[in-house]
Amino acid sequence: MAIPYPHFIATAKAAMDAGLHAPSSSAMLSQDDLKKIAAYKAVEYVESGMVLGLGTGSTARHAVDRIGQLLRQGKLKDIVGIPTSMKTHDQALSLGIPLSDLDAHPVVDLAIDGADEVDPFLNLVKGRGGSLLREKMVEGACKKFVVIVDDSKLVNFLGGSGLAMPVEVIRFCWKFTAARLQKLFEDAGCVAKLRTGEKEEPFVTDNGNYIVDLYFEGSIGDLKAASDAILQLAGVVEHGMFLDMATTVIIAGELGLTVKNK
Repeated sequence: MAIPYPHFIATAKAAMDAGLHAPSSSAMLSQDDLKKIAAYKAVEYVESGMVLGLGTGSTARHAVDRIGQLLRQGKLKDIVGIPTSMKTHDQALSLGIPLSDLDAHPVVDLAIDGADEVDPFLNLVKGRGGSLLREKMVEGACKKFVVIVDDSKLVNFLGGSGLAMPVEVIRFCWKFTAARLQKLFEDAGCVAKLRTGEKEEPFVTDNGNYIVDLYFEGSIGDLKAASDAILQLAGVVEHGMFLDMATTVIIAGELGLTVKNK
């Protein structure tokens, strides 16, 4: 279902609530505007009394802000949020969103998050922000998983953007694990690189682990087989392929919003 911008902004509650006015053309909307509209659209799925998975990243941040706003306005009540990162945890606390965890709430009603890649079957790559493990734990426990992206994230196959496919690994002998990961996908032209942050120090996840980013020149083939092969390697904690998990994907693009349902 595609919704062109003029129609969307004139009629959809999400754009009005986002504080965006109907422009004469979509060119007046920035990429962040599109993310905000998509995020507000996703929050329309939220109902009072829900346990919510709170995603991490620039798009998910807008959704968390909106949930906090609706709670303050009394339009949402009895919400419990389960954050997928320390950054989201701190954001939600600052907004007054009650928080809990999967130990207390093993079933999550709805999760809203972004993605780094989306293939035609709504499989995802996530984790370029470094929160893949907690995201997968929370979003794997939810009844409905709404994903928000812009159309630059659409790919023909996972890894097709040429950007990172993250794998979280333990620190111990990470070079050994990285070499095994690269060898695993040598037919796809895989290059494995340790993710680094400031001062070229290794990036450390909220769980105290490292991330090895995999870069592919071609398709990795059967995704389930690739997933199983990665997870069978000792030293691997989790990977960034989210297979058959998204139930709805909201895509912001030049022609408007497209909502795809599983």
